[in-house]
Amino acid sequence: MPIFNYKAIDRTGKEYKAQLNAESLIQAKQKVRSQGVMIIDIKEQKSKKDTGAVFSFGGKVSVSELSLMTRQLATLVKAKIQIVEALAALIDQSENQTLKVALSEVKQDVNEGLSLAKALSKHNKIFNNVYVNMVEAGEASGTLEIVLLRLAEFTEAQVKLKNKIQGAMVYPVIMAVFGFLAMNIIFIFVIPKIAKIFESMKKKLPFMTELCIEISKFMTSYWWAVIIGFFVIYYMFNKYIKTQKGERRWHLFLLKGPIFGKIVQMINVSRFCSTLATLLNSGVPILTSMTIVKNLIPNVHMKQAIEDSRLSISEGSSMTGPLIASGHFPTMVTHMVKLGEKSGELEPMLKIVAENYEDQVDTQISGLTSLLEPIMMVLLGAAVGFIVMAVVVPLMDLNSLK
Repeated sequence: MPIFNYKAIDRTGKEYKAQLNAESLIQAKQKVRSQGVMIIDIKEQKSKKDTGAVFSFGGKVSVSELSLMTRQLATLVKAKIQIVEALAALIDQSENQTLKVALSEVKQDVNEGLSLAKALSKHNKIFNNVYVNMVEAGEASGTLEIVLLRLAEFTEAQVKLKNKIQGAMVYPVIMAVFGFLAMNIIFIFVIPKIAKIFESMKKKLPFMTELCIEISKFMTSYWWAVIIGFFVIYYMFNKYIKTQKGERRWHLFLLKGPIFGKIVQMINVSRFCSTLATLLNSGVPILTSMTIVKNLIPNVHMKQAIEDSRLSISEGSSMTGPLIASGHFPTMVTHMVKLGEKSGELEPMLKIVAENYEDQVDTQISGLTSLLEPIMMVLLGAAVGFIVMAVVVPLMDLNSLK
């Protein structure tokens, strides 16, 4: 049911703003007038839509709010409540205004004959491609409540993982920020004053001292160019990774890169195994399950391997062949999947692998802090040491001349 915002004047002459649900503008006006007030202005509230690609469950709706809404919808669908009625219940329960308006429009579209997936796709600032594709697969296979529950678990896992990574990165980020600020203060305010002393010496300076002076001159004169350059590089990088070639290269780097590569691989493997195990255990056909799982994996290389595996199954072959050929799935995973296929115990095998990799992700993230801290200490120490030597060596020469 659409939401209408209105401005009115009550019997005392006081102006106020409020909102209500109504099937149409005429009905909304009737509801407001029935309160004995005079309408100044009334408009239907529309949600903001974006036709561009999004990479996360964005907009003004948090991942936790989306997860809660998805879980509630899954519960209502499982209880055999009609989609339109379930959406109406969610609209009443939702406290987020953006989500409330979006759900109102989704309900209206579904009521007019659109599928839930197509109605959700109109609000891609809130429901991204993964979400819409999974809902579409759930509707097609008759397993919407299972898919919605899995989506809720997926979004909850996103929040937990994000919190873990943020917690692990707090100390290194603080060190990096304060180190960056300290370097800027030294180069912009300290080095120029010391440079004047060195100029009075009229003596050839060591290379490191000359380098520090040149960096200082550049930063004091062209600091604006550094800021503009940063934003230009950031913009160009984001534009590049949105191209097919750029996306493939970036995703390959994420998989094979140092420090984070192993964690990215483990997260995707864990997601693949746990989701596939849940869907198969719930009676979803394996081809449909593989399609749903593929949409949950963000990495294009692993996504392609899963699609190749799905095609292999449809042709009557083993699902492990394409996974092994891709080189992106660890040997232990492919070995366990192969054993599960042969023994007919694929779901338990996948569940064991998923639990194992979830534990490994926790361990790797915890170890990330202990690895980054000494790296940051060494880098900052080296930078400070370089500057100190650049300043001290000429001063020692000056002292010896005296």
